[in-house]
Amino acid sequence: MKIAFYGSSLLSSYWNGAATYYRGILGELARRGHEITFYEPDAFDRQKHRDIDPPDWCRSVVYPATEDAMRGVLAEAGAADIVVKANGVGVFDRELLEGVVAGARPGALKIFWDVDAAATLDEMRGDEGHPVRQALPHLDMVLTYGGGPPVVNAYRGFGARLCEPVYNALDPQTHHPAPSDPKFTADLAFLGNRLPDREARVEEFFLRPAATLPDRKFLIGGNGWETKDMPENVRHLGHVYTHEHNAFNCTPLAVLNVARDSMANVGFSPATRVFEAAGAGACLITDAWEGIEQFLAPDAEVLVARDGQDVADHMAALTPERAAEIGRAALARVKAEHTYALRGEQVDALLRAQARGVAA
Repeated sequence: MKIAFYGSSLLSSYWNGAATYYRGILGELARRGHEITFYEPDAFDRQKHRDIDPPDWCRSVVYPATEDAMRGVLAEAGAADIVVKANGVGVFDRELLEGVVAGARPGALKIFWDVDAAATLDEMRGDEGHPVRQALPHLDMVLTYGGGPPVVNAYRGFGARLCEPVYNALDPQTHHPAPSDPKFTADLAFLGNRLPDREARVEEFFLRPAATLPDRKFLIGGNGWETKDMPENVRHLGHVYTHEHNAFNCTPLAVLNVARDSMANVGFSPATRVFEAAGAGACLITDAWEGIEQFLAPDAEVLVARDGQDVADHMAALTPERAAEIGRAALARVKAEHTYALRGEQVDALLRAQARGVAA
């Protein structure tokens, strides 16, 4: 089937954590015979920081971030069997969603793909005129980046015909064990952009342990941290490109995952970083959130921390041997149960079932 996908960016992960997710799932859909066009605006300097060239499995359309250009790419929606609007494009989100609903041909599947469901639902609760609330009666399906039962029930409460979580996963060809790199040497490393609804949790789960353990080395990568006051034993790297993530995960004794506030509150929302780290065989420490055991077993495949003191305690007790044991177990689990091949199979089955229903 022909899929027209309107999203933030396939080509760049710069201020765009969904890039790996899109690549993994859409690449698998292409391998299952779907013909995909991904439309992304030239915005937020993403095209200056591309991680990949346009892939051969997908037609990539980069359009100027102008209203005329946006209208031009929306005009192509009518040729697709499936039209998808993902949230978080950052420019013309409302117009794109309204255009997808209006421009899809009769019989085409219309899908909203929510890569930040907790935040979207919070907005919807406070705004009866929210574009997603307005679009739900006209959509065939909502797919979400995560969120589990709380998100599914909330979307059904707003009138979604069908809502299905499609979780992050591992692409073993992209994220895998790799040689260490001295520039990523640390006892604990964290990778994530500085965002308003994450910063307080980074202070608690990363900067507080760093202050507690002044003799240990801490490393932080991601955009926006250069103006943040940090303990002297914390080193800041700036943006870390996707091709460097394996070395970033494999070099430190352990790596840290810190969820954004909204995702931690709703649970069942493993970040891409969780699977990248596990896929590299890294020892992962994560902040606590409901549903973690659905993806990795606490104490055996991941270390879970309720607060910064827990992180400091984990680090104080962690040996290289224990870290390697946890990393090996995590790698085996995600390769068996959490790959993009499995997620692609899930989405392909959903699309084909819904297409049969619409045709009937």
